[in-house]
Amino acid sequence: MVCMPKMKKSFCKYGCKKHQTHRITQYKRGKPSPFALGARKYVTKQIGYGGQKKPIFRKKAKTTKKIVLKLECSICKKKTLQVLKRCKYFNIGDAGKKTKEYY
Repeated sequence: MVCMPKMKKSFCKYGCKKHQTHRITQYKRGKPSPFALGARKYVTKQIGYGGQKKPIFRKKAKTTKKIVLKLECSICKKKTLQVLKRCKYFNIGDAGKKTKEYY
């Protein structure tokens, strides 16, 4: 289980060029666009008879995910991404707490 504080002092490489406090949030992917080239090709290939044209992935092997953090500088408001190691459980703001359900 990985616990991170809500604020962290880190190097701001775009705006300030020095160490500043950054606000930490977990990065989430945006909604995929239906007008992207791959999505349009997939839809046109699916049209008509013949069933499913592309393979559907069903062999899920990994039990953990790589955590991606979004750091926002408190001074210049620039955002950077930082990748953490693989973990099952991730919390922001519970730096000192230990819960029994994970141990």
